[in-house]
Amino acid sequence: MRLRLQLPDAIGSPVYRFSTAVRLASDSINAHKLRSFLTLLGVIIGVASVVLVGAAIEGLGLYAEETTAKAFGTDSYLIAQIASVGRLTRKERAEKLRYNKQIRIDDLHYLQVTTGNEILYSPFRQRSGDVKRGNLTFEDAVIIGAGAQLSEIRDLSILEGRFFTELEEARRQPVAIIGQDLIAALFPDTSPLGKTIRIHGFDFTVIGTQEKLGSVEGRSQDNSVYIPTTVFTRLFGNERTMAIFGKPRPESGLSFEAALDVTRGALRTRFKTKPGKEDNFDTLTPDAIRSFVDNILGLISAVVIPVTCISLVVGGIVIMNIMLVSVTERTREIGVRKSLGAKRRDIMLQFLLEALFLSLLGGLLGLLLGAGLTALLSRVLEIPLKVTLPYVLLSITVSSAVGILSGWYPASRAADLDPVVALRAD
Repeated sequence: MRLRLQLPDAIGSPVYRFSTAVRLASDSINAHKLRSFLTLLGVIIGVASVVLVGAAIEGLGLYAEETTAKAFGTDSYLIAQIASVGRLTRKERAEKLRYNKQIRIDDLHYLQVTTGNEILYSPFRQRSGDVKRGNLTFEDAVIIGAGAQLSEIRDLSILEGRFFTELEEARRQPVAIIGQDLIAALFPDTSPLGKTIRIHGFDFTVIGTQEKLGSVEGRSQDNSVYIPTTVFTRLFGNERTMAIFGKPRPESGLSFEAALDVTRGALRTRFKTKPGKEDNFDTLTPDAIRSFVDNILGLISAVVIPVTCISLVVGGIVIMNIMLVSVTERTREIGVRKSLGAKRRDIMLQFLLEALFLSLLGGLLGLLLGAGLTALLSRVLEIPLKVTLPYVLLSITVSSAVGILSGWYPASRAADLDPVVALRAD
């Protein structure tokens, strides 16, 4: 009587084949823990770099937006002969100086008379200078001459004290509001309120301090001194041109865009700008500043992200080399599996899954490392760095693709081994 060995149907099912490949791949990784970890380092560093760079880009965007809102206001706009984001070329600047009209104090009075019932206006002039207190000196402070309405127009946050009033402005009172950099330099151990500082040879009484704003494009926003524009003119004289800040009055019901259009229409009438011609003055809005920052960050991400992804490619090359070594070491095992009925796709699936597991594990560890570094740097630098989903998906997708691609050739090579030759291998 002949005995016939019959294998259970479940052994040949796709689920069984897949589970077997998963088990064999995981056993191989566990059997060489140190080698597997060293193999993962390239992917870990690559994923962590992508996550960290993405968090930095997003965080810097949020930081710039918050700082712009604090320094410029949310619904305010600026009118000037030249007002632009970024540096102008010499030719662009010369063209603006030739075409645009100078903004003078009479133009401010004209706007206040014609549209002042709907819109708040404030003059804005600035220059650099030293600020002194006794033997202490703060060099290159930004001295700003403004109207009393500037505090409301730009939503200036006064930490202590107050902003100057219209009466103090009209009477040319020598009062000042200073930023945090000046407080740290001139008043390290005491409150500056009521104390005296010296600007351009004149004494000023500090009546307010501004909250910390941080930096924009590497320039501190906390080195400012606000004084009444009337006092600024007494110190530095009249200049040929000035800037004007504007904002719709809350009771007017005007939107930001409508208020800006009203101001532009009034100035075009005063400057006799012909219909169809561009404004012969510049306007600057918070949206323009944010758009400029977004463009810069977009260019940075377009350059930096592909560079950081190169480390993932390097990690894939390392995985491929290790997988080739693994195929050589396990030639006899492959021969045994093939002699017992394993098909080409079973061998290929085993080694593909092993490469994929390595890359996914490296991606997960890299993600955790990147998130940890992001939290640490955010606390140290005091910048709201933020891990975002798009960069997480990008890093995991790239690491998975690297794993599949780097494992394909070794898996194909293992699957093509002749079982007889493989069994003879030492």
